[in-house]
Amino acid sequence: MNILIMIAQLILGLSILIFFHELGHFLVARLFGIRVDKFYLFFDAGGFKLFSFKKGDTEYGIGWLPLGGYCKIAGMIDESLDKDAMKSEPKPWEYRSKPAYQRFLVIIAGVTMNLIIGIFIFAALLFQMEKNYLPISEVNKQGIYAGEIAKEVGFQDGDKILEVNGKTIERFKDAIPMKILLGGNLTIERAGLRKTILIPDSTYKKMIHQSNGLPFLDAANYPLIVDTTIPNFPAEKAGLKSGDRILAVNNTKVPTFGFFRQKVKELKNDSIHLIVLRQSDTLLVNLKNDSTGYIGILSVPPYQYKHYTLSNSLYYGTKDAFDLIITNVKGLGKIFTGKEKASESLQGPIGIATIYGPVWNWGRFWYITGMISLVLAFMNILPIPGLDGGHMVFTLYEMISRRKPSDNFLEKSQMVGMALLLALMFFAIGNDIFRLLK
Repeated sequence: MNILIMIAQLILGLSILIFFHELGHFLVARLFGIRVDKFYLFFDAGGFKLFSFKKGDTEYGIGWLPLGGYCKIAGMIDESLDKDAMKSEPKPWEYRSKPAYQRFLVIIAGVTMNLIIGIFIFAALLFQMEKNYLPISEVNKQGIYAGEIAKEVGFQDGDKILEVNGKTIERFKDAIPMKILLGGNLTIERAGLRKTILIPDSTYKKMIHQSNGLPFLDAANYPLIVDTTIPNFPAEKAGLKSGDRILAVNNTKVPTFGFFRQKVKELKNDSIHLIVLRQSDTLLVNLKNDSTGYIGILSVPPYQYKHYTLSNSLYYGTKDAFDLIITNVKGLGKIFTGKEKASESLQGPIGIATIYGPVWNWGRFWYITGMISLVLAFMNILPIPGLDGGHMVFTLYEMISRRKPSDNFLEKSQMVGMALLLALMFFAIGNDIFRLLK
C-alpha cells in the first residue's frame, strides 16, 4: 500500500506539471495562429494511447508511458522527429513560417508556466497552510541557538542575525536556507559588535552526514518549559507534565531548549536523569531514551509570530521559489566541477516517488510538486538539444545572426539531444534502483 501511495502521488504530481507545461506551449502557439497537431499527457509510444479525441486540427489524448508529455506543433522539429512533415514548403500556419521572436515565445512558454505554477503553489502553501512566520526581530531578543556544525563555522549561542549575504531579512527562516549552506555569509551582532561569518560551500554536506538531524541555526535559545508531552513517548511514560521546567540532564545544567534537544540526541538508548522544577518542587525524573533520541516534549517558543497576508504570501512565495532555483544552480555547478557525485545528487522517478513519502499528506504533496515544477523549469531551460533550452539557443542565434540553422542541422541536434536525455534518464533510474538495493 505504501508503494502504491508513493506511485499515485508521483503520477498525480507529474500529470499536473506536465499538463501545465504543455499548455503553455499550446496557448502561445494558438495565440500566434500556429496549428497544434497533438496535445498529449504522457507519451503514446508505439501509437498506443489510453484515451484520445480530436477537436479542430488538434488530437488530444493520454498516452500510456508516464515519462512526460508533448505538444506537437506543426512545422517544428521536436522529439517526434517527423521528417516527412518538414519536406513540403512552409505553410502560413506552421511554426517554421513565423518570426523568430514568436517562435522564441512559444518555446519559453512551457518553462514560464512551470515557474508560475511553482510560485503559485509556494505562495498558496504560505497563505493557506503555514499561515504565520517567525520574525527575525523576535529571535534576536534571545539570539539564535547554534548547532554543532554552526559552532564549527564560528557561530555562538545568543548571536543576533543582522544580514544574510549582505541583505536584511524579515523572516527567521530566510537566515537558514539551503543556498546559504552551499556557500554564503551571515552578518551577526555579538556583545554589541558586528561580525561577518563566512559559511563554506561544503557545509551542506556536513549537515547531511554529521548533523544528527539537528538544525544548523535554531530559534531555540530559550529556557525549556514543557507545554505538552506526546502520548507513548518516554517523556509521557516518565510522568513529565505541562508547566515542568527542566533544569538539568544527567547533572548537566540545561540553559536552553536547544541545548536540551542536542544533549538528548547524544544519549540515544541511554538512561536519562532529569532535574525538574514543578511549581515550587524540585523532582528527579528517570526515563529510558529510545533509538531516535526524541523523548516527546513540545515547548512553546516565547515569540510573537506574524500572519502571512495575501500580498506577502506572493512576495515570499516568489522569493522561496527563486531561492530553490539558485540552490539547484549551485548544486548542478558542484556536479560539473567534480565537488559532488552525480550518483549522489540526481533523482529519477523512483527517487522522486520516495521523496513524496508513503503517507498522503496534502501539504507535503503540494510542496514537493511545487519544488519539482521549479526544478523542471530550471532543467528545461538548459541549452541541450531536445529540451526547450536547446530550441531557445538556436532561435536566439537566429535572432542575433539573422541566419536560420538548417533543418538538417536541427534534426541531427535533436537526435543527439534525445540520445543524451535518454542516457541521463537510464542513469537516473538505474541509480534509483541501486540506492534501493543498497
